[in-house]
Amino acid sequence: MRRVLVTGADGSIGRAAVDGLRAAGYDVTGLSLRYDQASTADRPLVGDARSSADVVAALDEVDAVLHLAAIPHPSLGTPEEVFENNVAATFNVLAQAGQRGIRRAVIASSINAFGVPMNVNPVVPAYYPLDEDVHADISDAYSLSKSVDEQSARMAWRRWGTNVIALRFPLVKTREQLFKFAANAERDPSTMAREGWAYLDLRDGVRAIIAALESPATGAHVVGLAADDILIDRPTNELLREYAPTVPVRRPVPGRTALVDTSRARDLLGFTPHYSIHEDGQTVSAMTS
Repeated sequence: MRRVLVTGADGSIGRAAVDGLRAAGYDVTGLSLRYDQASTADRPLVGDARSSADVVAALDEVDAVLHLAAIPHPSLGTPEEVFENNVAATFNVLAQAGQRGIRRAVIASSINAFGVPMNVNPVVPAYYPLDEDVHADISDAYSLSKSVDEQSARMAWRRWGTNVIALRFPLVKTREQLFKFAANAERDPSTMAREGWAYLDLRDGVRAIIAALESPATGAHVVGLAADDILIDRPTNELLREYAPTVPVRRPVPGRTALVDTSRARDLLGFTPHYSIHEDGQTVSAMTS
């Protein structure tokens, strides 16, 4: 594997992924609807991941695909726009790659793929810690699109033999951005209860992407990601008692233990997170006081 196509190359994760892949020695073709800042990709292209012609041109000499292009939130378009854009882009990228014999793809799924965090109804997760098999209850177009993307990954493997890893990203931001999100979450912890106050440092997001691209795993796999702790600087059990008292907890969660089961990321990809918002004694309270 020498050249990687990154779609959504000018997005927040996309830019960091391009930088990380280049630093790791890969050639990178970037595909984006536009570039608001200079890209480090050695082959930056302007194009639409939904366009067969644009994707075919971008796949020239490509060995693996990282598909990140999407409308990243249900508020950024009508339900029809969000669903149609995301599903069409993912299927097109996987189909064009599969038909050209590309055997490795990584796609961006989301913690929202099981539907509960953005659900308009007063539902709660079936259990904590969340894993890739937790029961789905979907009521918004974005979450539905991510669930369908995971099915598209399975189809690509069965139809073209493309090995696909769908990474279920939680909140992924830079350390500085995470402190701002954490301050808001501390003011009202209920806003993140249904996703288990999960987060991932952007640097770990890039590490997970590279681990998935380099993984020898065959087939189609959904892999949950999160930091080893929760975003809020409070004991996990205390938050659960207050904001999710009816949700079963399947294993002990001492301290600020995360509520996302990342064992599949460890076992399948050899990935464990390195970064915590609470490292070096810097807590949310200290940063916001």
